[in-house]
Amino acid sequence: MDLTVFFADKSVVFARELPREGAFCFRPADCGEVGRDKIVNFLRTHNSVAVLTPDPEAAFARFAQDFVGVEAAGGVVENPQGERLMIRRNGRWDLPKGHVEPGESVEVCAAREILEETGVRAEVVAPLCATWHAYWFPKTERWELKRTHWFLLRTSAAASLVPQTEEGIEQVAWCSPAAFTARLQDAFPTIRRVAEALAAMKN
Repeated sequence: MDLTVFFADKSVVFARELPREGAFCFRPADCGEVGRDKIVNFLRTHNSVAVLTPDPEAAFARFAQDFVGVEAAGGVVENPQGERLMIRRNGRWDLPKGHVEPGESVEVCAAREILEETGVRAEVVAPLCATWHAYWFPKTERWELKRTHWFLLRTSAAASLVPQTEEGIEQVAWCSPAAFTARLQDAFPTIRRVAEALAAMKN
């Protein structure tokens, strides 16, 4: 289980040992110390925080108690030409995704959200990864912790690209693999994590 939580461009990783250099290290005496407010305070001055503990899963579970959990799904769609579908939202390149509806599987959700946000009908081929994303949601005035399930999907149809503007989507585009990689530089870390999973699958 990957215990990295992204706060926009910043991240918190729960681990036994320091996973990478440059992270601010927090070694709690017990899991009770790993609250949302403490972690958010660390992120005010650090881009990356490592919570180092003998039991990362328990520390993560304590941290997650301070959020409302949200399930979502989305993915990378490929067409017969090998191009990949991306959206542009809030000035950054992204991948289509959305909340899982009651009684809906994550696979069905991924295909539905892609159709709604881009106009492309696609079928799930394989799972890629899951990412965690924490944020303050002004509409409901609450902190949410979103787990997004990501899939590789394929389409055989040459559908018109229709951005779902009511969801803030400015553009939908097919990208060559090289363009896809280039646009990741202008994407959130969660999207780069999905791209890493896709590259690992294809190697």
